[in-house]
Amino acid sequence: MDTDDRNILARGRVATRLPTQDLDRARRFYSEQLGLEPVDERPGGLLYRCGGAEFVLFQSVGASPGTFTQMAWEVDDIETAVSELKRRGVVFEEVDLPGFHTRDGIAEIEGNYPSKGARGERGAWFRDSEGNLLGIGEPIV
Repeated sequence: MDTDDRNILARGRVATRLPTQDLDRARRFYSEQLGLEPVDERPGGLLYRCGGAEFVLFQSVGASPGTFTQMAWEVDDIETAVSELKRRGVVFEEVDLPGFHTRDGIAEIEGNYPSKGARGERGAWFRDSEGNLLGIGEPIV
């Protein structure tokens, strides 16, 4: 029996929760800018599924600090994803820090997790209508 068989959380699925102050505004952003529609809803919450994972937008009186990536998608072609999202009106963060900068919204990131078999990653970040910082990544193999 390995460690995962003994750990109930390791067997569970991870599901992200993102706060929204205006659920209708968030629904429009995720639909119009990201092309995503909820698969289910309840009062104060919208459930989305992407690639076998799920996330929820929930009505909240609190606001996201937007100071760190809260959720990200891993894609096969980041340039196409960024281009399509820009076409839909998504604005990507531009960063210019020592050792880390974006060019046309995309950063080259050194290193990656060995289990992913990649030598690095390309990343891009944007904010949703509620201030949540979201990311897109593509492993460099």
